[in-house]
Amino acid sequence: MSAPNPDAAAHRIYMLNVQHNSALMTVKFLSACFAGATAGILGLQNWLGFALFLVSTLLTSVFIYAVNCKGRPAKYIPGGLWELVNPGQDNMFSFVLTWTLFFGIVHVYD
Repeated sequence: MSAPNPDAAAHRIYMLNVQHNSALMTVKFLSACFAGATAGILGLQNWLGFALFLVSTLLTSVFIYAVNCKGRPAKYIPGGLWELVNPGQDNMFSFVLTWTLFFGIVHVYD
């Protein structure tokens, strides 16, 4: 048995759906930023802030799964469901950046 050809696997994914991934990743990025702003404004610290990030990531993934991917993420995203739920390093850094920014702005004199 030979290993599956990666080019053949890539051709099974519809390219217009893959091009739509930039919009999906933008939604995930904005969700992380808004969650960071919310955590900062609410004054969440330590694990509570990261729990908000986790909940926000999961809710965003469920929304994208149900509305945009219509229950078939493998058709739209090369990594399938795991890639949809994966928060990504960029989104986590964006969350922490906006979290600390808004925490510092709102709670500077506490």
